[in-house]
Amino acid sequence: MYCVKKITNDLTWVGANDRRLAMFEGVYSVPTGVSYNSYLLLDEKTVIFDTVDKAVSKTFFENVKHVLDGRKLDYLVVQHMEPDHAATMQELVMRYPEVTIVCNEKIVTMIKQYFDFDIDSRVMVVEEGDILETGNHIYTFLMAPMVHWPEVMVTYDMVDKILFSADAFGTFGALNGHIFADEVDFNRDYMDEARRYYTNIVGKYGAQVQALLAKAATVDIKMICPLHGFVWRKRLNDFISKYQMWSTYTPEENAVMIAYASVYGNTENTAEILACKLADKGIHTVMFDASVTHASEIVAAAFKYSHLVFASTTYNAGIFVEMENLLHDIVAHNIQNRKIAIIENGSWAPTSGDLMKGLLSKMDNTTFIDDKFTVKSSLKENQLAQLDKLADAIAASIGTKKSAVADNVDGEINPASMFKLSYGLYVVTVNDGTKDGGCIVNTVTQLTDNPKRITVAVNKANYTHDVILKTGEFNVSVLTEDATFKQFQQFGFQSGRDVNKFADVDYFDRSENGLRYIPENTNAFISAKVVDTKEYETHTLFIADVTEAQVLSDEPSVT
Repeated sequence: MYCVKKITNDLTWVGANDRRLAMFEGVYSVPTGVSYNSYLLLDEKTVIFDTVDKAVSKTFFENVKHVLDGRKLDYLVVQHMEPDHAATMQELVMRYPEVTIVCNEKIVTMIKQYFDFDIDSRVMVVEEGDILETGNHIYTFLMAPMVHWPEVMVTYDMVDKILFSADAFGTFGALNGHIFADEVDFNRDYMDEARRYYTNIVGKYGAQVQALLAKAATVDIKMICPLHGFVWRKRLNDFISKYQMWSTYTPEENAVMIAYASVYGNTENTAEILACKLADKGIHTVMFDASVTHASEIVAAAFKYSHLVFASTTYNAGIFVEMENLLHDIVAHNIQNRKIAIIENGSWAPTSGDLMKGLLSKMDNTTFIDDKFTVKSSLKENQLAQLDKLADAIAASIGTKKSAVADNVDGEINPASMFKLSYGLYVVTVNDGTKDGGCIVNTVTQLTDNPKRITVAVNKANYTHDVILKTGEFNVSVLTEDATFKQFQQFGFQSGRDVNKFADVDYFDRSENGLRYIPENTNAFISAKVVDTKEYETHTLFIADVTEAQVLSDEPSVT
């Protein structure tokens, strides 16, 4: 019996869920299953976007037959040849022999490797920017090599502004009746699995994902249809911002992940004591036993957190086997920009520390915190001071926020504007004396209520950062859940050094300080004057007095 979900009036999900699969790709556990997404368009021409894994073929073909309802199938668009999306292709061709397969040249080669049917007589080979018209819809194709196979491409509907994203923007987990990400509590129930999916399957290819994001930034996207997981039609920026962080190897949280491998519990005990010391300093810490936690979980956490601690006993004059396997996996996934501490243990010849450091040194922009910490058999009382020193060094590298004192600046301030601040996304706007500019930030915090004072963290690589240092003034516009992908393209995917970010807007709103603010898809703006700065590795924390603040709408802030 068919089971389908409507995406738009003429686009239907005809995929299926698999909750019996134990290991995805034979490597990654999927305790909540996985979805295989396929989409069928009923236009003047009919189109299927990718097929499904053989495990769910019966449901898939029942779905396709039901939606087509006697119509012939005109096109099959193949974006990715991995068998979980292409295994049923040959049977589809047998059932619908008049179908034309739309794909790139690399996919043609792989089709011939996997199957024996005649592809040459029914293929339409497309290249970057080619067009397929189906009646009311016009599709173009963007090549996305190594996201995460070399043949991958994505498809963009120029009419409905839908991106069929192949394996990008996917997640582990079956779809439990819902098809849209906004129908569930995605952050609570699915974000961890989305992170684990990205980091383990695509994580190595950050540069290639960045290239795809740059291409996506050139088009207006209203909806994303991936091959695994939910369809995105609202708050696309929530997920896109995660991909921006993951693909640039930017930590999501300034916190500590500790992974340990312990035979008799002594290495574990040392890691536990370090975690307690860090927690006493107010530092969030998570711990994993590498012998019982699947490496995919720890790899995902390594992408999430800024500081990593690896603790291992010495085993056969080397690293304990499960820790060694984990470290090879982490290095293979190209994780970068992390601060790392090493703990080794060994009863007669502790060697694991230098070996771990040797492996981790292969990762770009890795900073080691202090020298390795060595335990011989078990931690002793006289080593606690040294462990305190390591905890202090980790805490110092994370950094702390300190306030500054200054007189408030007179101005009209609506206190309710402060209630709009959350762990959200904001546009910080500036003027360098000749043109207006701005950038996306995710850290704006109210510091004090009397006087009204905020802190804003801005990446030092941004031109907006340099302008704030020069002028001492900026505006913050608080984005709402209705913020569009176009706004993130405008303020997040290009540099104010090269372009005028306000060149194509049709609003001209300015606050009393003369700076622009964003009136569309925002619920408040705040004008601020810098009173102090704090320098950290990648960001400057601007401490600023609020000079004006207004509520623009009651729409909820994006988080």
